Amino acid sequence: MNRLEGKIVLVTGAAGAIGAAIASAVEQQGGVTIGSDLASRGGVAHALDVTAEADWLRAIAAIERSAGRLDGLINAAGIVAVGSVEDTEFATWRRVMAVNLDGTFLGCKYAMPLLRKNGGSIVNISSVSGLVGGHNLAAYNASKGGVRLLTKSVALYGARQKPPVRCNSVHPAFIDGPLVDGMIAQFRDPATARERMAAMVPLGRFGTPAEVAALCVYLLADESAFVTGAELTLDGGLTAQ
Repeated sequence: MNRLEGKIVLVTGAAGAIGAAIASAVEQQGGVTIGSDLASRGGVAHALDVTAEADWLRAIAAIERSAGRLDGLINAAGIVAVGSVEDTEFATWRRVMAVNLDGTFLGCKYAMPLLRKNGGSIVNISSVSGLVGGHNLAAYNASKGGVRLLTKSVALYGARQKPPVRCNSVHPAFIDGPLVDGMIAQFRDPATARERMAAMVPLGRFGTPAEVAALCVYLLADESAFVTGAELTLDGGLTAQ
């Protein structure tokens, strides 16, 4: 199937596990992926620090010169920090907010002119931590909750464009990969922590990057043309409890 035939999609955080899976899935469905990530991570079309406005301006200008349009944007760049409101250093708070929330804002802002040329779709990767709180995820909760409501604002604005630009948020739970591995590594007994986290999920396991990518493909594809402003959970039933 070529559900994304000819669609040009910019993916941030494309060197990460989820971003790479999304980039691959877009191409498998006939789309054209423009991958971006930090220059230090390599292997992507554009070096892009999502917290840097100048980087966004440069990347979007390059895409306009080469392609003339965008059909999709996946804001997948993100970091996590474990810490309660008392434990979290202000510098850590600001860094998490900068990458997760500021980076998503800048992406939506500067990609919008290219997306509205022919209509398009923005997918913001949030988290179940943007829907429910955790005592030791103060910065991460705040940033991902912000992504959730920013998405709705962008969706309402995008619906006014002619043609419209849709915007939705995806809220995964624990997804296998370096991000979750790094979070688990901060616990005293990482193996036990992983078991306990998996046991919290009704389906009894972590999700996979490919499962996140499959949902993103749906939201990019024309079959989801009536879906905007939605928050789609991918959590094995975690938030149903």
